[in-house]
Amino acid sequence: QVQLVESGGGLVQAGGSLTLSCAASGDTFSNYAMGWFRQAPGKEREFVAVISQSGDDTPYADSVKGRFTISRDNAKKTMYLQMNNLKPEDTAVYYCAAKLLLATTWPIKYNFWGQGTQVTVSS
Repeated sequence: QVQLVESGGGLVQAGGSLTLSCAASGDTFSNYAMGWFRQAPGKEREFVAVISQSGDDTPYADSVKGRFTISRDNAKKTMYLQMNNLKPEDTAVYYCAAKLLLATTWPIKYNFWGQGTQVTVSS
């Protein structure tokens, strides 16, 4: 099993930037595909970006493509989400998640979740 802790959320103006981190502990981090998902009030949890174990495969949701960058440092057991040009519609609780085997954009396929970090973008 792996335990996940997100950090880096906060309040930012539209057009600003934030970097989220997801620190892992427990099992071997490099065995896990990782993902960022978000959930806004009254909405379902949605895919933002995922990353394969090696970091070579990084699909993004269309809504964040070109603005967000997912990355991971297996030596530090940490995954990141660099968010640029933030928009009010990016406001949500952001969760990191982990699963064995292939990365997928389906949140239901992920076995391990962090507690979430709030990102609020003001207009």
